[in-house]
Amino acid sequence: MAAFPWHARSRNYVSESDVYKLESVPLDFGDYHPLKPITVTESKTKKMSRKGSTSSTSSSSSSSMMDPLSSVLDGTDPLSLFAAAADPLTATASMDGIRKKRDKDDNSAVGSDFEQWSSKRSEILSRYTTTEKLSINLYMGSEKGKTTTSGSAVSEKVRTRLEELDDLEEGSQKELLNLTQQDYMNRIEELNQSLKDAWSSDQKVKALKIVIQCSKLLSDTTVIQFYPSKFVLITDILDTFGKLVYERILSMCMDNRVSLSDNFSPETVNDTAKETCLNWFFKIASIRELIPRFYVEAAILKCNKFLSKTGILECLPRLTSVIRGIGDPLVAVYARAYLCRVGMEVAPQLKESLNKNFFDFLLTFKQIHGDTVQNQLVVQCVEIPLYLTLYSPAIDWILQCIAYRAPEVLLTEMMERCKKLGNNALLLNSVMSAFRAEFIAARSMDFIGMIKECDESGFPKHLLFRSLGLNLALADPPENDHLQILNEAWKVITKLKNPQKREVNTVLADVIKHMTPDRAFEDAYPQLQSIIQKVITYINDFSLLFSVEKFLPFLDMFQKESVRVEVCKCIMESFIKHQQESTKDPVILNALLHICKTMHDSVNALTLEDEKRLLAALINGFIKMVSFGRDFEQQLSFYVEARSMFCNLEPVLVQLIHSVNQLAMETRKVMRGNHSRKTAAFVRACVAFCFITIPSLSSIFTRLNLYLHSGQVALANQCLSQADAFFKAAVSLVPEVPKMISVDGKMRPSDAFLLEFLCNFFSTLLVVPDHPEQGVLFLVRGLLNVIQDYTWEDNSDDKVRIYTNVLHLLSAMTQETYIYHVDKVDSNDTLYGGDSKFLAEISKLCETVIAQILDHLKTLGKEETLKRQSQLALCFFNTILAHGDLRNNKLNQLSVNLWNLAQKHGFADTKTMVKTLEYIKRRSKQPDMSHFTDLALRLPLQSRT
Repeated sequence: MAAFPWHARSRNYVSESDVYKLESVPLDFGDYHPLKPITVTESKTKKMSRKGSTSSTSSSSSSSMMDPLSSVLDGTDPLSLFAAAADPLTATASMDGIRKKRDKDDNSAVGSDFEQWSSKRSEILSRYTTTEKLSINLYMGSEKGKTTTSGSAVSEKVRTRLEELDDLEEGSQKELLNLTQQDYMNRIEELNQSLKDAWSSDQKVKALKIVIQCSKLLSDTTVIQFYPSKFVLITDILDTFGKLVYERILSMCMDNRVSLSDNFSPETVNDTAKETCLNWFFKIASIRELIPRFYVEAAILKCNKFLSKTGILECLPRLTSVIRGIGDPLVAVYARAYLCRVGMEVAPQLKESLNKNFFDFLLTFKQIHGDTVQNQLVVQCVEIPLYLTLYSPAIDWILQCIAYRAPEVLLTEMMERCKKLGNNALLLNSVMSAFRAEFIAARSMDFIGMIKECDESGFPKHLLFRSLGLNLALADPPENDHLQILNEAWKVITKLKNPQKREVNTVLADVIKHMTPDRAFEDAYPQLQSIIQKVITYINDFSLLFSVEKFLPFLDMFQKESVRVEVCKCIMESFIKHQQESTKDPVILNALLHICKTMHDSVNALTLEDEKRLLAALINGFIKMVSFGRDFEQQLSFYVEARSMFCNLEPVLVQLIHSVNQLAMETRKVMRGNHSRKTAAFVRACVAFCFITIPSLSSIFTRLNLYLHSGQVALANQCLSQADAFFKAAVSLVPEVPKMISVDGKMRPSDAFLLEFLCNFFSTLLVVPDHPEQGVLFLVRGLLNVIQDYTWEDNSDDKVRIYTNVLHLLSAMTQETYIYHVDKVDSNDTLYGGDSKFLAEISKLCETVIAQILDHLKTLGKEETLKRQSQLALCFFNTILAHGDLRNNKLNQLSVNLWNLAQKHGFADTKTMVKTLEYIKRRSKQPDMSHFTDLALRLPLQSRT
């Protein structure tokens, strides 16, 4: 057979991506759909009058409802003027780029060591809940102002705008009563969506009304224990509104389709954008009630950047003073927390305003114990300790903002102010949580003195010692203070008495005392199980549960293995259900490892597969909940211990391998890909764990996929020799793949699964660099040899399908720059630099692969296999069309022969052939594709008759 040399066409992936990317289409508001991209609609002005007496406009979007923000003092509103000057497609594309870049900059305003508000959100929502009924006011729209008024005087227009805002306060709302907490959260989400819908449909005033309405909810403390969660939900809406306004004004600052620089100055902002920005601030200033006016202005605080360099600097102190007018201390402290939030986002350097905000709060702190608050708590049946915990999220956040990278002298000032307030425990706890551990540890004895003088009625002292202990775990106190610190803490710890824990322990001890003699417990397993179920039903804190002295001895009474395993399963199900956060508590870990070990050891040759799956799922649930934070070495040690304990349950071993791979990638993320000597050794230890563990698995496809996945992780961490070892192991395992495998209890052919794996493998091999001591493309050659020797089913064409994918891989390898890379890993395009010998080796491999494909096509010449021959011929033709250089005469002739072969016996799909030919004709019109014109002329379409 004549050899067909392979000539891959040269690819420019960047230009191809630009050519084939989806085209943006302007949005017609009449056919609005939330999944369509939002674009600016061009507005064409027919007539414009400076006096505003007879102005008339026509736009591609029309609405019967008059929006005050779209009418103007001089005939053209600043909020709409930009649309007349900008190309909608360019505006949308430019804004996407601006938004991505700006989001990146915003995230870098403070360092990665600053804990963002988003990380606290879920904790607050899960902690501050209620079973009481809630109420909410929903915006119902308005009938006012729905008729269009043209030629109105300036004063009438201003009055109309104010009436639109006042309309909300005068009854355009519906009160919903007796809502559950979930119903309330759903309604808030509906308002959030209504805000986005109103904005996207250019109803800016309606959007503003929704935000005002939501802000008013923050003045309501009728269900006081839910207030922190309400604050989280409402401020999400405020954040959305602030972002929409800022992006709208930013989009108006584009000059000649060029966006503003990241650090723009107000002088570069055009008059239209400035006027629009002022328009928003004026509207907000007209809100009559203080709380919604404060929150809405704070939400768009960042927009001051468009007006003046000192706008934010001037607004922060003013807004801080505005909060003094809020009478309820709980409402006021959360308003201060929100101001700190937006302040840290837009101007983290203005710490003086943040400090003033907190010191204002300290001056009004005595209000918490005033008659007004006490009467409110009596009405709602809320105790003062519970009430004080409602302040924690706000105070913690304010202090976190103040203490971020603050000098040590600020802590001294805070301590002095706490002393003046009588060493209030709530404030003291927040101070110890906010400042750097080194500062706290250096003053540990001063804090102990303050803790001793605290009043314990509102905030328990043991929680203060806990906060102090967390700091001392991170930083050492003065050596001379060690013993004294321990003695003082121990005095408080020994006085701790948990009534629930004490009574449960007494009951369990009494049961053990009566059931142990004569092994009486053997006749009472159902009753003992019932006791365990009730205990874990009412004690969901597992650190508390396992610290009950008699709990584990109680478990020891379950001597019968089947009953003991059922009890262990019950405990693990409760843990997985109720444990909300990951844990590293040694009490929990030791107890649950013992329980999981009991379940694991019950597995034997007679255990049903369903039972094994259930036990493995429970153990995996526990493994996933264990986290030692940044102590990655301790985390790996835990996984090593777990592997030795649970070696008989394959799904657990698989989970451990995935967990260790994830640990290696987290290490890479922390180091940003630049490993130190220590972290490089650590990720190699992770890789070794996986390499040792995978061979113990029985499922061959599980092993193959884990070898590939672990090799990818090793490659990402620059462990090149280890990655090669994984890939070699995968190659050597392919011949062992059986013809039939069990899938969901049924035997199925393995060809399809092997094809899927190999295609994934090929995609990885593109970026794997050659080993300096091995031959060119040694992994690809080894894999091809394995594929060649593998015994395929007689009626299977998967071998040819694999070879066509190999051609895709080899074609990608000939490119000057590969389509993708692994960060900090040089692939063969960099190593060889397009060397002619390297390209010649690839060409030889391609010739071999093509010969194998053509040989297989010949074997399909029998009548019963002609349809398969037609399909494969067309598949190979498409591969050449996509990846081959058809300016080569031999390759061009081969493609024509394949086309004719696909149609030869009438099995080709006519529609597919027609569409393929049309595609070739379209390609011929592109630059450097004129040879496709000649090719199209040589590809006849044959009728099926």
